[in-house]
Amino acid sequence: MKNLFLKNLGLIVIIIAAIVLICSYFLGWNNNNNVQFGSFGAMIVGLILYIVLNKKVD
Repeated sequence: MKNLFLKNLGLIVIIIAAIVLICSYFLGWNNNNNVQFGSFGAMIVGLILYIVLNKKVD
């Protein structure tokens, strides 16, 4: 179970960042750069986590 969570941790972070971007669009936070850059940063971190953890877990 622990390996399954670690293997998918990067994808979970990317999905949460995408959900935040979608919610910010529908809530009208389009002009708020903090939310957009924060979600972009979370996507980059999630991508790096996905690559690193999948190399180590397998």
